[in-house]
Amino acid sequence: MSRAAGSISPMSKKRPRRVPRNLYEAELARLQIELARMQTWVRAEGARVVVLFEGRDAAGKGGTIKRITEPLNPRFCRIAALPAPNDRESTEWYLQRYVAHLPSAGEIVLFDRSWYNRAGVEHVLGFCTDDQYRLFMRQCPEFERMLIEDGILLTKYWFSVSDEQQRLRFQERIDDPTKRWKLSPMDLESRSHYVDYSRAKDEMFVYTDLPESPWFVVEADDKRRARLNCIAHLLSRVPYEDRTDKHPPKLPRRQSEGGYRRPPVDSQTFVPDHAARLED
Repeated sequence: MSRAAGSISPMSKKRPRRVPRNLYEAELARLQIELARMQTWVRAEGARVVVLFEGRDAAGKGGTIKRITEPLNPRFCRIAALPAPNDRESTEWYLQRYVAHLPSAGEIVLFDRSWYNRAGVEHVLGFCTDDQYRLFMRQCPEFERMLIEDGILLTKYWFSVSDEQQRLRFQERIDDPTKRWKLSPMDLESRSHYVDYSRAKDEMFVYTDLPESPWFVVEADDKRRARLNCIAHLLSRVPYEDRTDKHPPKLPRRQSEGGYRRPPVDSQTFVPDHAARLED
């Protein structure tokens, strides 16, 4: 058994208390400043960063990705969340469409689920054959070694959530109309295959938890703790230096009117003041 699959996190023995909101927000703000500094270094060095986010449905991957991307320039930080392959893609080499989303120099790509779909949902629900599954398990370690040898900074996260916490989050999505879109038929199906997914994850770790490309498990029952732990760890994985400009740009003086006059207010169509109705 691999190191990650067989180890037990100290946090999993006793559920940690929830991180207080004020502490969470203060530390998140500090870490997001570091993320901005990290991206500045990535841009300056022409580095290529790939981060994979895997785990059970409702484990908190999307919320963590959102907090990572918030302070970053979206022109150089992309989220890759690929849909099911179309008819043409289903005839290609399985890893081919993921290669198209890898970063170029100075870019960060966050995979919200990744090529490990084949080892998880496709394998459990029968969307791939046993031969395709076994081929992936043989090719995946070599594929990741090739990425790393080419200089890509690869980090893989598995978000671990308990059965009860997943149930509560699924029910919250059912009860909240603004979150119901997050609950796909596949998510519901995953509940009836809970143990099958556990076995698939364990087997996946045996083959793909490698010294040069390890899995890092994020305990995710407490979303705040999971986000802080993951971001802090990601920052430790990128050997960045603070390249922030020590002399921030100065705001230039506003141009003088020079005879310009704004058009009359009644010549323009304004959005109605919805907030004013609430205040009345």
